[in-house]
Amino acid sequence: MNAHHLHKSNLSIKAGWVSIVVNIFLFAIKYWAGIISGSVAIIADAWHTLSDSLSSIFLILGIHLANKPADKDHPFGHGRNELITSILIGSLLALVSYNFFVESIERLQNKESAIYGQIAIIVTIASILFKEGLAQYSFYIGRKTNSLAVKADGWHHRSDAISSVAILIGIIIGRFYWWIDGVMGIIVSLFILYTAYKIIRSSSNTILGEKPSKKLIDDIKSIANQAAEREVHSHHIHLHNYINHKELTVHIYLPNEMTVSESHQITNAIEESLSNKLDMESTIHVEPIEIKPFDTDKHV
Repeated sequence: MNAHHLHKSNLSIKAGWVSIVVNIFLFAIKYWAGIISGSVAIIADAWHTLSDSLSSIFLILGIHLANKPADKDHPFGHGRNELITSILIGSLLALVSYNFFVESIERLQNKESAIYGQIAIIVTIASILFKEGLAQYSFYIGRKTNSLAVKADGWHHRSDAISSVAILIGIIIGRFYWWIDGVMGIIVSLFILYTAYKIIRSSSNTILGEKPSKKLIDDIKSIANQAAEREVHSHHIHLHNYINHKELTVHIYLPNEMTVSESHQITNAIEESLSNKLDMESTIHVEPIEIKPFDTDKHV
């Protein structure tokens, strides 16, 4: 692993440990406040916070596995372990959401209410501030490292902050309506479920393979033309994302009368330029220009 990747990994692991320490502290005070007030919504939010710690443990393990060097069975490295980690985090969130939804429904059926006090208000406000702070920190590290798992962990923190906002609203108006705690618990569970869906969908799409963005396609075409010093009509552009390593396959057109040696020099120049400017390894397939170029936009 080069120094740049090692630095990014260390930043991601540091973010995971910060999350674990803060979340364990928040779990303890929120669970205590939930027991005192008899609020299923606050207790549910406390367990949601603890699940953030578990997801951060998955994050640390996932990054460690993702950084394993390439081997005989995995020639492109183990970077996709980070995507699997993100899916595990999303799945954990979905399970938390289901449990809280069921518990909230039972609370409404039994007409159970909560007795909120000053402690519940203080703890909930503190939770909002701490969790949004953790979310911003994770998003910052995620941008620096381009780590999907760290960004997913950030959304986990953000979901906890927003659910705490919903609970704070419930605390304020809960004295007037006995059912508000159960309803807030359902709202929190649904928000957690939506967050889980977004995390799982994003990581799954990357594993399954995604079409390159229009900007990336335009950049590849421009870089290829500049490197070849001619219009090569790049098409059939496919991206293979292994997280720590990205591979491109690109088809280009060159004159039929060009020698193999000349063609080889041009493809090498394109591959080197793509590697330097996009940090992606590429394989270039050459097609003779006597085959009339068609509308390549339909074949990227």
